Amino acid sequence: MLLEAKIQKWGNGLGLRVSGVLRDMPQFTIDTPVEINVTPIGFTVVKKTQSSKALPFSETDLLQGMTADMAHAECLVTPLASEWVNV
Repeated sequence: MLLEAKIQKWGNGLGLRVSGVLRDMPQFTIDTPVEINVTPIGFTVVKKTQSSKALPFSETDLLQGMTADMAHAECLVTPLASEWVNV
């Protein structure tokens, strides 16, 4: 099904209103969690599924076995003086 809509000003940003058949087909309701996939030519919005809520790994899993030699600290860039914020 191909539907057309218009992106409009919404507060300080832009919005795409989900109404009518666009709202009813995927059964969107208030606070429906969605995932937005952005590509160079546009974006797609799909309802978030239960399985996509939890990541397949934890921070602990990712850092397990990490050593100073494996952290690649030598790849960090030294900030310029103009990039420092005076607090």
